[in-house]
Amino acid sequence: MSDWDTVTVLRKRAPKASTLKTESAINHARRQGVAVDTQQKFGAGTNKQHVTTKNTAKLDRETEELKHDKIPLDVGKIIQQGRNAKGLSQKDLATKICEKTQVVTDYEAGRGIPNNVILGKIERVIGLKLRGKDRGQPLAPPGKK
Repeated sequence: MSDWDTVTVLRKRAPKASTLKTESAINHARRQGVAVDTQQKFGAGTNKQHVTTKNTAKLDRETEELKHDKIPLDVGKIIQQGRNAKGLSQKDLATKICEKTQVVTDYEAGRGIPNNVILGKIERVIGLKLRGKDRGQPLAPPGKK
């Protein structure tokens, strides 16, 4: 026997990671009985542009002397009146500010936790000030203060 015999090795290339994630590849793996693990990334597919500004762990341990700040009821009434004056529903307002309808509902009912980003968006849409001493006053046109 000589060392000159040819040996042919046929290997199938491993599929790329991107092809493993397709719907058909997942269904094929399920049919074969392979364990399929799916995970959703935190905040995937949502419009989360603002971050929590308060110490969340501290607020989670709420006690009588340490509570979440809530939107004052008068601000909720201003939001509601401004929204009605513009002829918007809660859903329309939420769509315009890129938030969920529940956020607008909570703010109007005085249950929402104040967020300056959201308040600023609502101010621009309804045209009324929601923060500071002159709450309820018309918002100054952009560029003039």
